[in-house]
Amino acid sequence: MTVHPSLQNYADAWTHSIEAIAELVGPLVEGEWNRATPCPGWSVRDIVSHVIGMECEMLGDPRPIHSLPRDLYHVQSEFARYMEMQVDVRRHHTAPEMTSELEYTMIRRARQLRNENRSPDTLMRAPLGAEQTVEVAYRMRAFDAWVHEQDLRTALNKPGNLDSPGAYVARDVLLQGLPKVVAKEAGAPANSAVVFDVHGPLEFLRTVRVDSDGRGSIDGSPSLGPLVTLAMDWETYYRLACGRVRATAVPDRIKVDGDTELAAAILREFAVTP
Repeated sequence: MTVHPSLQNYADAWTHSIEAIAELVGPLVEGEWNRATPCPGWSVRDIVSHVIGMECEMLGDPRPIHSLPRDLYHVQSEFARYMEMQVDVRRHHTAPEMTSELEYTMIRRARQLRNENRSPDTLMRAPLGAEQTVEVAYRMRAFDAWVHEQDLRTALNKPGNLDSPGAYVARDVLLQGLPKVVAKEAGAPANSAVVFDVHGPLEFLRTVRVDSDGRGSIDGSPSLGPLVTLAMDWETYYRLACGRVRATAVPDRIKVDGDTELAAAILREFAVTP
């Protein structure tokens, strides 16, 4: 059977990004695998190790039995420890070992996608032993693959695919976290609105509205009297939302109109990825 229609967009986005990753790292010489990326604490090798590891988990492979070093400064939570396991176990793998394992994993996952016959709402294992639906798992793998593709592009100075299928998945995933950022984390007042005007390869305008009870919601309609309007390009938006850069490092790429204190609070809490 083929992938369920509601899963197809995620499968296509994942395929596009994973093939781009393979193309990016295939020609690298050994030393280039150690280049730092915008993902805190991770090199090019670490990013690819993470991608391989997560796809192996989607395939149901057992997790490696491995003890993490105690001096990994970027590992600050149980979630981070969980993710680091698949990375650290491959830290001494050579370039040919990395590319061959990536290729083999891609082949296995592509076969899995072609034969997928589970309903999108079927529950499956999620990180840390939790459960998630197949649809959520597909969406998050497409999101994760695109973000890490961009990490690699930044590290290797090969920009591109900011408007690929994975970019649209990433946009939707990141926008889901925006009401919480504005209403709860930044503390926008009740009965207020904040507008986000994003331009570039991927353009959109969204308004986060805070109701009388302080709850946030998001829609695509403009607001006539927003407390704040934040304008930025798509690359800056995703980098801020994924914790790849702080707003204080790119002030020239963000335009603020309205309440500057609230804007600063929103930008300070903008990262929504773990």
